[in-house]
Amino acid sequence: MSALTDRLRGMVHPSARTGGPEGLPPQRTEDVRGTEDGRRVAPSGAPGDRRDDAGDDREWGDAADVLGGQWRDVRGERFLVVDRRYGPGYRHGRTALADCLPPDTGVWPRLHLLGSGAVLPRGANLDGSPSASRKLLFIDLETTGLAGGAGTYAFLVGCGWFDGAQFRLRQFFLSSFGAERALLESVAELAADAACVVTYNGKTFDLPLIETRCVLQRMATPFAVLPHVDMLHPARRLWREDDVECRLTNLERTLCGHTREGDVPGFEIPSRYFHYVRTGDARALDAVLEHNRLDILSLAMFTARASQLLEDGPLAAATGREALGMGRLYERAGMLADAMASFCRAADMDSADATTRAESLRAHAFLCRRLRRYDEAAASWRRVVELRACPPALAREATEALAVHHEHRARDLGAARAFALRALQLPATAARQQAAHHRLARLNRKLGSGPAAATAGNGRPLLPLGSPGL
Repeated sequence: MSALTDRLRGMVHPSARTGGPEGLPPQRTEDVRGTEDGRRVAPSGAPGDRRDDAGDDREWGDAADVLGGQWRDVRGERFLVVDRRYGPGYRHGRTALADCLPPDTGVWPRLHLLGSGAVLPRGANLDGSPSASRKLLFIDLETTGLAGGAGTYAFLVGCGWFDGAQFRLRQFFLSSFGAERALLESVAELAADAACVVTYNGKTFDLPLIETRCVLQRMATPFAVLPHVDMLHPARRLWREDDVECRLTNLERTLCGHTREGDVPGFEIPSRYFHYVRTGDARALDAVLEHNRLDILSLAMFTARASQLLEDGPLAAATGREALGMGRLYERAGMLADAMASFCRAADMDSADATTRAESLRAHAFLCRRLRRYDEAAASWRRVVELRACPPALAREATEALAVHHEHRARDLGAARAFALRALQLPATAARQQAAHHRLARLNRKLGSGPAAATAGNGRPLLPLGSPGL
């Protein structure tokens, strides 16, 4: 048993790397030995003696040199800060940064439409004062896992913002767990000058994780008072395809025309950080920081595209899915005229597929009914019924809506009965079938039809309401 214990202890805490807190590498000190030819080499087991996968025995170098950053020392604890600047000529695929710059006010006028119910800035003077901050802060984390909770660390906090005609990006890298509080304080200082924070799935993961780390460090959460735009939800409305997952990499390929080469898979990122923790070798983390930078750049460009679409209006939509998503965003914000125009454009676009057209007409019909424009709603439902390759669920919903309209609004019982019979021929749940039978029986009574009329479209007799056969 003791031999096994010693072997496990040696694997977890190698003798050459003792002294580091929580298994992290200690500060490297010069400890060299002479050789017969006079070369100076690191002693066996030291970081400089380890070899990379190619068998190269050169020293790894300091993490700041490898990752292109600078050490920041706070109260004896240090972490790495990596700064990058991107000029207006930088291109992300076919999209230039110059085309994504916000207006002089620093905030797109309709950015608030992308928020999920939060009170967001609407113009130049965000709170009515000329000195108000107008910086949008784009946030993305790289973590030690996806489980969340107290055991998950954010070892890389990436922050980006527009600075005039440039886009600045700053990454805070946690080189030792003892420096977490100092790192979070630096992030809080940067967030204090922001007007709004923008993330991708940050409502569910990034911001709750930062809040957890701040609570454990007994700190105030830096983003608690900031308006938050989670671009995952608008992106799903505007650009999601049925057969493609709405990931950042997929969106930047379809919207920006940018395909990443040599990008590190997300599932590898924690293991690369743990390798650095065990060995001090930061070379594998260079790709992780680049992955984080590309995510933030893509996030900023998607936010710019969505905001500009909403500012330009329905005619700016390039696809039926975009127009439909814009209509839903307008409707949620109470901009009903723009919503109606967006739904109509989505339904009339030749490039839109049958599902997108049916969903657009459905949304238009609901909005018309909400505005008590019942005839227009019925016209949209009728177009849904007439669509080729219309999804059966939407076709049945439209048929039932037309039956209700003709019975209660148009007072055309014959047409109502025809639509009710048609609804019975479409697949539906038992409850909906029962409701359709009940409606048809009521219409037959109103029409004074005899028993022969009380049959479904397939000739079968109608079952009474509540029959076990339903």
